[in-house]
Amino acid sequence: MSALIGLDWGTSNLRAMLMDGSGKVLESRSRPWGIRQLPDGGYAGALAAITAGWPDLPRLAAGMVGSRNGWREVPYLNLPATVGDVALALHRGIDGASLAIVPGLRNPRGPDVMRGEETQVIGLIATHQALTATVVLPGTHSKWVSVRDGNMVDFRTMMTGELYGLLRQYSILGAGIATDTTAFDQPAFVDGVRSARDSGAAGALSRLFATRARMLDGALAPASVPDYLSGLLIGEEFRAMRAAELLTTDAPIWLIGDEALCARYRLAASEFSIIAAPAIHDTAAAGLWHLANAAGLLGSPLLNAFSVSGVRP
Repeated sequence: MSALIGLDWGTSNLRAMLMDGSGKVLESRSRPWGIRQLPDGGYAGALAAITAGWPDLPRLAAGMVGSRNGWREVPYLNLPATVGDVALALHRGIDGASLAIVPGLRNPRGPDVMRGEETQVIGLIATHQALTATVVLPGTHSKWVSVRDGNMVDFRTMMTGELYGLLRQYSILGAGIATDTTAFDQPAFVDGVRSARDSGAAGALSRLFATRARMLDGALAPASVPDYLSGLLIGEEFRAMRAAELLTTDAPIWLIGDEALCARYRLAASEFSIIAAPAIHDTAAAGLWHLANAAGLLGSPLLNAFSVSGVRP
């Protein structure tokens, strides 16, 4: 069976992974060549440089490289979507030969969209084909994905990380607060989560300014404001997802992403009486390999191993 070069190509970074026929990553390279800062030679130059010295293999890319501002815009695939649906919708021959790009997903009920995260979720589904769970990918734009029997049926985006940065840098809540605090104030974080949890239908926006008032009252130390605010915003994710019935307490959630950030989400989940499965740092390589395998990029297509819903881009 053929090997594969997988590409995780986002806004700020490009990661290339050389995989063998079983999907094992033999070598990984990373460069700051996201779609906003390409080297000389543009996309083709970046691809040639990051894969220099590697064999001539099929190449599959996921992420913002397929966006409107990317190398080639690849249409979103509407939900519900299976691994087979996504594999059939790969956009091939981008560089004239061996490169294919994974389509992003679109939730018509939002509307909402994602590019790149779907491949991470597929990496999880590939090892749990009958998975029924809520999969959370924390980050600048956190994704909450509902998976039912291995099918991606719903998702929501929460701009938590971006909102946190804006509030810390530009709002009154961050005024006079040091930006170099590294120690995690867990009690302040949990206090923020609980404030969001108990905010009811009003939501955490109704309690944002209380962050400032608590500091002025002496109930919250200035150095604790960042972690309290983080807890308030992450707690709002859980409150909102529970209110939208995308989150239940009868099954664990799966976390995919940065270890420290996932640890915060695990702590927040416990305040909502929700169990979080052990966090997975990265499933992009597994997702790319399984998509390539299902689409026949590595040889004979294995679409019979995955259901196909009939949805097309």
